[in-house]
Amino acid sequence: MKKYFQSLAYITFVIVTSFAIIKAITAYENPFSIYENPLVWTAIVALITVVLLKELVNIVALKKAQDLQLEKEGINPEEIDNWAWIKDLLKKWTKAKAVEDEEEIILDHNYDGIQELDNSLPPWWLYMFYATIIFGVVYLVRFHILNGDNQTVEYEKEVTMAKRELEAFRAASKDAVLDMETLTTLTDESSLNRGKAVFNLNCAACHQKDGGGGIGPNLTDKYWILGGGIKNVFKTIAKGGRDGKGMVAWEKTLKPADVHKVASYVISLQGTTPAKAKEPQGDLYEEETSDQEENIEEKAEEATENVDKTNTEEASTTETK
Repeated sequence: MKKYFQSLAYITFVIVTSFAIIKAITAYENPFSIYENPLVWTAIVALITVVLLKELVNIVALKKAQDLQLEKEGINPEEIDNWAWIKDLLKKWTKAKAVEDEEEIILDHNYDGIQELDNSLPPWWLYMFYATIIFGVVYLVRFHILNGDNQTVEYEKEVTMAKRELEAFRAASKDAVLDMETLTTLTDESSLNRGKAVFNLNCAACHQKDGGGGIGPNLTDKYWILGGGIKNVFKTIAKGGRDGKGMVAWEKTLKPADVHKVASYVISLQGTTPAKAKEPQGDLYEEETSDQEENIEEKAEEATENVDKTNTEEASTTETK
């Protein structure tokens, strides 16, 4: 009765586990990802382990039954060569001749009493050689006749596809990692309201609700310890302040979109008048505008013209002399 119960339990386990694995493979997008779906691999390993243990038990039981049968027939089981099948298999896969049969394959010539055996090539080696020939033909046709993609082209395609997927992800997800090169100040009311709410919850304890400063510096003046502007403020909030004495990094607590909104709200506090403004800290920061850039370019052009004019006058004076 115990034997039948064990067989029933084994069959039930195999059927249920197999069904669960098949169901998981068809349901999950990446069923064989050990990080996303570890239970799938756990079920597979458990199924294989149980099947192997069951077969091992069957082999041991069969071996004991064979030993008992041999003892009944008056044969000592220890005299039986249990590895004979392995020896036969090796003989077939190497085509090796026994020492006593080597006279059949001795070649006629000899040198200084040394004779050579005409052994056949081992089948396993011969089959591998044939496999390399087939591989070489397929490779030649695939890459040199049909002009298949090499590793460089495949890599470039994968990179291009990854960039497209990243852009699509950023466009569809509000919480995607932002591109610092194209980061701009948000000015819409909903973003600033969200930034203000997050600021009051996490930042007001050190900077005051009006940004006048407390433990942290004043955020309403033009002086900044780690630089002003949306990019510097975003980086300071995300990565934290100075080591050992600045504020903590918020990138693991706040989503990138919220950091962006908080940074935009902080920028909007510029020029306001807090109730108790803290003394300025850091260096004066003035973000270059388009007008400033045009003035710089005009001054550079004027300087160039002056240099050219001076060189022309010097050349004329030299010719006159």
